[in-house]
Amino acid sequence: MSNVETLSGLQRRLNASIPQQQIRGEMEARLKRIGRTAKVHGFRPGKVPYKVLEQQYGSSVQQEVLGESLQRSFAEAAMANKLQVAGYPQFEIKTADLNAPQIEFSATFEVYPEVAIGDISGESIDRVSFTLSDADVEETLTTLRKQRAVFKKADRAARNEDQVRIDFSGKLDGVVFEGGEARDFTVVLGSGRMLPDFENAIVGMKAGETKSFDMTFPADYHGKDVAGKQVTFTITAHVVEEPHLPEVNAEFAKALGAADGDVEKLKQEIRDNIGREAARRVKGRNKDNAMEVLLRIAQLEVPKALLESEAQNLMQQTLQDMEGRGMKMPKGTQLPTDMFFERATRRVKLGLILAELIRKHELSAKPEQVKAMVQEFAQSYEHPEEVVRWYNADPSRMREVENLVLEDNVVDWVLAGAKVNDKTVTLTELMGSN
Repeated sequence: MSNVETLSGLQRRLNASIPQQQIRGEMEARLKRIGRTAKVHGFRPGKVPYKVLEQQYGSSVQQEVLGESLQRSFAEAAMANKLQVAGYPQFEIKTADLNAPQIEFSATFEVYPEVAIGDISGESIDRVSFTLSDADVEETLTTLRKQRAVFKKADRAARNEDQVRIDFSGKLDGVVFEGGEARDFTVVLGSGRMLPDFENAIVGMKAGETKSFDMTFPADYHGKDVAGKQVTFTITAHVVEEPHLPEVNAEFAKALGAADGDVEKLKQEIRDNIGREAARRVKGRNKDNAMEVLLRIAQLEVPKALLESEAQNLMQQTLQDMEGRGMKMPKGTQLPTDMFFERATRRVKLGLILAELIRKHELSAKPEQVKAMVQEFAQSYEHPEEVVRWYNADPSRMREVENLVLEDNVVDWVLAGAKVNDKTVTLTELMGSN
């Protein structure tokens, strides 16, 4: 028999018991299995008396069986009481004598919350769209040319996009601050490598010219010593060089991977690549907008167990990302999980909201939708049929695709129910988003 108490909110406590007979029966079976191969001094394998086995292995086997019995008993009681358990229970054995006829225990845990989805008809959502133009292709082509520019000396004042070699010295209250001084430093104006006010001060300077100016650092500048403070910079320009862009010809096309040097093929490849990336970003923007609507209209309590688990996952992902970027992390490095609670809360909420919407409105992924998405992914590869086989060969990969289809179905549901504001974006606006 078992009973369930409501402690607070989502927290519950299950009280139940396990018959000693059940534990002893499983212990005996395990000790006999151990006896077949156990090596005990003075006895041949398989000939060790049960009492000796019990003396040597009984305590550890009892703990093992008891732990498994607690888990099994809890699972059965949770099913009988129709409990949707969130996270893992905390067990407490109430019986002091583990050889008592009944082992009383309690399990404290959380249940999944009820998710109340509000009225979506009064909500507004921006649905972004993008149309690729020839100008977008040419602009991208120009960017690729700039990335391969050759800088040559210019006998004139520096202007935007020039490369300038300078010496500079920055002083705070008359003293050079840390990182505020450099010699033969090269900067491409307009690249954003330096602060805008610093780069703008170089514009108009000629080789051999020196100038001083005051500049205030942003309040959120990473250098805390100068953040939000006014400093005085002195700059000397040594060399001004202007960019010379490569011609769009067969040599340029080959440099960008077009083996036959066909410029038109290169442009088509650029168009295809932009189209795929733009479609991905449009889809991402609309998904984010839809998720924000759902967070506004849904009411639910977040289980602490799920929140803490998700925060832990985000922390581990961050550490892996840091290592992937070349940062050497000492073994066992941990970050405070409360750093990730805001993101974790959002992710857990959305997971619960999406699950409720999918259940309530039958938004499950249909086989033809999954097949179509796999085909779509495959089209960007040289041998699409191999990519399709790769997905189909692993159920976990197909589940990932199914999850993406589910998200698309939810977004479609939001767009169908909310007030939609169609908004056309430019390539620059689109590529400026993640």
